[in-house]
Amino acid sequence: MSFEIRAIDVTDAETAKQVLPVQHRAYAVEAELIGFDGIPPLREDLAGLMSSTEHWLARYDGNSLVGAVAYELPDAATVEISRLVVDPAHARQGHGRALLDHLDALEPRPIGLVSTGTANTPATRLYLSRGYQETERITVAPGVQVTRFRRQR
Repeated sequence: MSFEIRAIDVTDAETAKQVLPVQHRAYAVEAELIGFDGIPPLREDLAGLMSSTEHWLARYDGNSLVGAVAYELPDAATVEISRLVVDPAHARQGHGRALLDHLDALEPRPIGLVSTGTANTPATRLYLSRGYQETERITVAPGVQVTRFRRQR
């Protein structure tokens, strides 16, 4: 297998058409894990994705998109991961970690921020293994919490 990570532009319709179904499948798994299907990217349509102002990196197996990470740069010291999606057919194979490694090399900022559903154990484990520490839990719906993480390098 030949994997490649590259920057993508989701304002391009063809690119967005590749990302959207992967995003929907990935967030459907998270919705199941956390017992809540009100996750905004799960409901996002093509126009919504194409209006994204985030920076994006995508991981490909040949021409097939297996995962992507979206991030923002709110200030000179911070990178905030806003989305990390891996197609469930390719889950638990290191694609999310590879995307985060690539992002770390591309944007070696001292502060990293990310959040995920508290009951999303695979994502929580991934962030904790990368040096992120839990900073707070926020209730977003009855019985549903989101955990925020921060990493200082």
